[in-house]
Amino acid sequence: MSDLSTRAAARDTANADEEKSRGILYYLGMGISGGLFALVLLVGALVIIVPNLAGALPLTVLTSSMEPNLPPGTLIVVKPLETDAIVVGDVITYQIESGKAGVITHRVTGITNSSDGSRTFTLKGDNNDVADELQVLPVQVQGKLWYSVPWIGYVSNFVNGNAKSWLIPVIAIGLFVYAGFMIASGIISGARKRKRRRARAQREAERAASIAAATEADAVEPADNRVRFD
Repeated sequence: MSDLSTRAAARDTANADEEKSRGILYYLGMGISGGLFALVLLVGALVIIVPNLAGALPLTVLTSSMEPNLPPGTLIVVKPLETDAIVVGDVITYQIESGKAGVITHRVTGITNSSDGSRTFTLKGDNNDVADELQVLPVQVQGKLWYSVPWIGYVSNFVNGNAKSWLIPVIAIGLFVYAGFMIASGIISGARKRKRRRARAQREAERAASIAAATEADAVEPADNRVRFD
């Protein structure tokens, strides 16, 4: 009986260790997958959704003029504002020439108020030794720096460039595939767990039956072999 119990206990311990190992790997994989999924959603929100909802402009820093705070590759989101609200120290984006595409994002270092009520702004890059050559007019101002995200500016360029026509559908399909995979994995994992529980219950029942049978055999009264003399 002792030998049967020892073997059964060792087998159950091995099965429990195997299930625990599988559980750790499974949940570790789920955690990594969930983290990557959340990261993709966060980047998508910061690059596309939030700027669109707020009417803001996502841009990519291409030069080192605003280092160390805004190094090349940083995504900046510029939000429109009234030029009267601009103060010294603000980081704003302005058109190099009014009505043309080229823009610069620098810090306001001076504001000049004219007698006619108009304002002009002096700007300088944090990493530059001298201020920008020309004064900036209010009509040139595109907005004020709202927030920045390091490293993903080039991703923003890629998403908003020629790849946008096919990248967004691909991402959408990928998200649907991922969701389907997670659902299928959950169903399969649940089925495996139920199967393991049934197998474990069956093993425990067999072990209990074996122990009961061995106990019953040990409990049988031995035959009386004594010699009797009448």
